[in-house]
Amino acid sequence: MKLAEMVRSTREEGLRILSRRRTQQVKRLMLGQHLNDGLIAKLFILALLSVVAFLYVKPILYMLSTALKSVADLIDPIVGLIPRELHFSNYSEALRGLHYWEALGNTLTIALVGSVLQVFSCALTGYALARLNFPGKGLFFFLILVTFLIPPQLTIIPLYMTFKELGWLNTPFVFLIPALFGQGMRGALFIIIFRQFFLTQPKALEEAARMDGASVFRLFFRIMMPLAGGACLVVFLFSFIWYWNMHFEPSMFLNKDFIPLSLRLNGMEAELLGNKALSFGAEGNKDPLSEGPKMAAAFLIILPPLIVYLVAQRWFTEGIERTGLVE
Repeated sequence: MKLAEMVRSTREEGLRILSRRRTQQVKRLMLGQHLNDGLIAKLFILALLSVVAFLYVKPILYMLSTALKSVADLIDPIVGLIPRELHFSNYSEALRGLHYWEALGNTLTIALVGSVLQVFSCALTGYALARLNFPGKGLFFFLILVTFLIPPQLTIIPLYMTFKELGWLNTPFVFLIPALFGQGMRGALFIIIFRQFFLTQPKALEEAARMDGASVFRLFFRIMMPLAGGACLVVFLFSFIWYWNMHFEPSMFLNKDFIPLSLRLNGMEAELLGNKALSFGAEGNKDPLSEGPKMAAAFLIILPPLIVYLVAQRWFTEGIERTGLVE
């Protein structure tokens, strides 16, 4: 009897230990050893990120859906994101209303050439501020910071008068010439990025190059610029996107002849529908006849930057890490 009771008690104790261990394993699986590594925390983070992602993706989904809808689908409140039939003629109307290929060439001229010039000029200026000693260096950097803090609306009238005197209005020179001298779109920010990057580079590289007889320009172009490939890519992509999306400056300087896509979108509805579009706009109502082409035009405008980012996404992320923007 005593032996049977001992076996029974031992078995019950083993079952209690096994049950306690299973409970601890389930608890560790659900809650984790830390606050953020349990299953509940991971599900909560996944749900939160899904909601945030949906908020960002929803306008794109609405744009794509509306661009493929017919007028009947736009009027019918029952039709949601998925149209009854795909209506691709909206894209042909958008191409015609935007004068797409001409406006695309104008926008690419500003965005590509301006970004390349800005990378060169801002890298050269950032290297000088980081590595060279010259009189007024601190004052020069302070003035760059001031230009970064001043809103562009305060300087638009002096710039307009200057460009008018030089005969640059309605030409790409109003953006390309300032970019050549480091004063393009967000040029001060890019100078700061390059300055911070060059400050992190070891001075032994420069000392060894100078001992070999390298000049300042050879040191910059043969040693420092190859090392700054990540920073150059980050600055190029940021500059490209900002040049592509800018609207206020082109509306002041490019009101005829040389018109980018951002300005073509404003006048597309009036060009497609004439006075009818103007009457709808005056009443504050949406015109179902132009809603589809407008969404198609918006998608055609954002498509090139999306392609550029998808191609350069990996190098762009690596460049941000190397330049220290994530710190």
